[in-house]
Order: sequence, then C-alpha cells, then structure tokens
Amino acid sequence: MIEPAVEEVIGKAGGRFNLVVLASRRARQINNYYSQLGGGIGHYVPPQVHSLSHKPLTIALEEIAAEKLTVAPEEGSTTGESAELGLDEYGEV
Repeated sequence: MIEPAVEEVIGKAGGRFNLVVLASRRARQINNYYSQLGGGIGHYVPPQVHSLSHKPLTIALEEIAAEKLTVAPEEGSTTGESAELGLDEYGEV
C-alpha cells in the first residue's frame, strides 16, 4: 500500500496535474538539498517531515499530505497556470 494514500494527496494538491507538478518540483529540490550537503551554505530547504523513506518523491508526497507545501498562483495570473512552489514555514523556495 502506498503511504500516503494517493486519493488523500490529490485532494490536498487540488488535482492530479497540480500533484504531479508540485511533487516533482519538490522532489528535485529535496534531491538537490541532499546533493549539496557538506558543500557550504545551502540554497535548498531541507525536508519538512520526518520520513523513513530515502526517496525524494516519497518525501515530497508526505510533505503534501502533511500540508507543508502550498501552490501559490503567480501574481497577475488569472488562470494560475504558472504556479510557484511555496513552503509554509520558510516562504517561497
């Protein structure tokens, strides 16, 4: 069984397309965070949830399920097509 449940995460992301975009962007950020560890000052936000998984996509889905990520439409956009990925506690990434 997939944890968190896909149906639960789709509802929190606002749809399947939003879920794919949000999870993939955040998984890349998490992957980059782990890649740059030990290289000095980090430019990426660390994972926001404690996870037993070592896979960035699973961690990203767990963050969405925990409502640590939001989709904020770009200013001036009425359709919300180009959305920014934001984190609750650390602002925009």
